[in-house]
Amino acid sequence: MSLFPARNAESFDFKEVMYEKRDRVARVTINRPHNYNAYSTPALQELAAAFEDASWDDSVAVVVYTGTGDRAFCTGGDVKEYQESYTQKPRDYWKYMCCFKAYIESMVNCAKPVIVRLNGMAVGGGNESQLACDLGVMGEHTFIAQVGTGVGSVACGGSTQWLPMHVGDRKARGILFLNQRYPAYTSLSMGLVNAVVPTVKGPDGEFVTRFAAGRTYLADWNTDPWDNPFENRVTPKEVSMAQKGKDGYSIDLSRLDEVVDDLCDQIVNKFFECTRYTKAQVNFWKELSWHSTAGHARDWLSTHYTSLEPYEGMTAFVEKRKVDFAGMRDRAADPNGSSEFLWGPYAQACPKCEAKGIPAFFEYCGKCGAKLG
Repeated sequence: MSLFPARNAESFDFKEVMYEKRDRVARVTINRPHNYNAYSTPALQELAAAFEDASWDDSVAVVVYTGTGDRAFCTGGDVKEYQESYTQKPRDYWKYMCCFKAYIESMVNCAKPVIVRLNGMAVGGGNESQLACDLGVMGEHTFIAQVGTGVGSVACGGSTQWLPMHVGDRKARGILFLNQRYPAYTSLSMGLVNAVVPTVKGPDGEFVTRFAAGRTYLADWNTDPWDNPFENRVTPKEVSMAQKGKDGYSIDLSRLDEVVDDLCDQIVNKFFECTRYTKAQVNFWKELSWHSTAGHARDWLSTHYTSLEPYEGMTAFVEKRKVDFAGMRDRAADPNGSSEFLWGPYAQACPKCEAKGIPAFFEYCGKCGAKLG
């Protein structure tokens, strides 16, 4: 009798993740469509448990990771949770990063190849999640982006480590510093995914994008000639209309599923121990960069959460307003200002009640109400 008996997927009773195992394929789906499949702390724990189970189950040959719906694969961490919990108790962010680290490593260390099915945008930690997978298939209506430097965080949960490996140093810096969006076919050409699949149908019920040479999708193994693979290519306007369901346009993920299923079938029909060790070998640089930096990132981020940048960035996100980037820089440049503390460093003492550690910008004592300065 095995000391690692297989479990039914339903026995896990996950709340924020859908998990199934069928025909040698495990399917893991983050199920939080109300906030574009941003993962919460409990979701990270459920995801890690699902990938560990799939890794240990000998009936599973390959894992497919995706999100609910067609708008988002994953948009990273739940910024509302960050703002409400971790900016208030930064030491707990270290614990959160332990959960996140375990989640990422559950994909990287999974004994089975993990195919990410990008059914929608992969933003922030969503891109880090898809980078942790082995193969990526992307719907043409989707995009990839990083947002860390715009919300008060750093994309050091996989992107700072692995983007240079995928796209090269200069392109990686552009993605990380500028936070621009990279559409599907651009993402393919940069090396972020392996294949892009038509997903936008027009009023005639046919896929808008058509390829040369009778292809039904574009992949890094069939893109020759790369200079002109399209007979017709969907436009950003048509993508927008399909996402809104306007003028007869729609999103159809059926071809995405066909390509993913074909990749799964190819992996099923390979030797599993050779596949596992091949993954262990090609993981060398990925794991070297990760384990050299992830622990440091966990500690730096938890310390940084005590400062003003994450407070301003995430509060602005929750309040749906623009971030005051210029004001933050002005505070840092002001000899008497502070860009680290919301109300200035803990520099004052009350002459009346002798309370200490009062923020420098306070005019009155928060304990006794006496005027300061």
